[in-house]
Amino acid sequence: MLVEATVKDKSGKIVAGLQKEDFRVFEEGQLQTIAHFSQDQIPLAVALVVDLSGSIEPFLRPLRYASSTALKTLKREDEVALFTFSGGVDRVVDLTRDKRRASDHIELFVAGGRTNINQALYDAATYLEAEAPAARRVIILVSDMVPTESGSASPQQITATVLQADAAVYGLKVPGRNPMAARAASAFKGGLVNVAKLAEESGGEVFNMEKEGSLFLAFQTLIERLKTRYTLGFYPANKTRDGTFRRLEVKLHDKGYRVLAKRGYYAPRR
Repeated sequence: MLVEATVKDKSGKIVAGLQKEDFRVFEEGQLQTIAHFSQDQIPLAVALVVDLSGSIEPFLRPLRYASSTALKTLKREDEVALFTFSGGVDRVVDLTRDKRRASDHIELFVAGGRTNINQALYDAATYLEAEAPAARRVIILVSDMVPTESGSASPQQITATVLQADAAVYGLKVPGRNPMAARAASAFKGGLVNVAKLAEESGGEVFNMEKEGSLFLAFQTLIERLKTRYTLGFYPANKTRDGTFRRLEVKLHDKGYRVLAKRGYYAPRR
């Protein structure tokens, strides 16, 4: 079992240079033996999931430049797939090492329609699990994070599918052009995924374009974060193949640091 972890200090800065001995991994409260330790060595499989609802139309052109510049800093063996969504979901580019193929499509898109984040995340996680079994799987959602469609996947199903796929969800939040009424309706409507919560449970993060200063800087920061994650591998002490959910916790001997890692995983079935 592999666990990806990001470590921050009290000021929020990324902590590099840690060793295997600095970490402890617990499954259901039981300390596990770390058998593998590395940083940015295992290839990435990234599903770039772009919101094409009308509210983010102003950001499509700068997104092409931001994604092109940031994605090319990934390793040669890393792969990227491109999904788009509004009311429905389309897989535009299959996993490829040619990162430019994904970014080149973005400028050609036409925005309009509703925001089905639920289905987009579900489809991306399902695809990564099937097509990239040996990679570190990551979903990057570019959206205003204001879902309006619940699709066929509930928040519980999405969380289970993301964890089953062992994928970390990262969000790149753009301001959007949603009126206050639409934001309020989204907040109170049932069946819509909470992206921030899903990111936390899967070991990812949400980056706010306005806080980072620009779409380019937000995307660049997100990609750099992927390259500073630690990979911890262990053989679960519980060998039972029953498909149950197992709680995980990653800790450091230095308690002044904060660890971002997935909260659990589903055991394989017989």
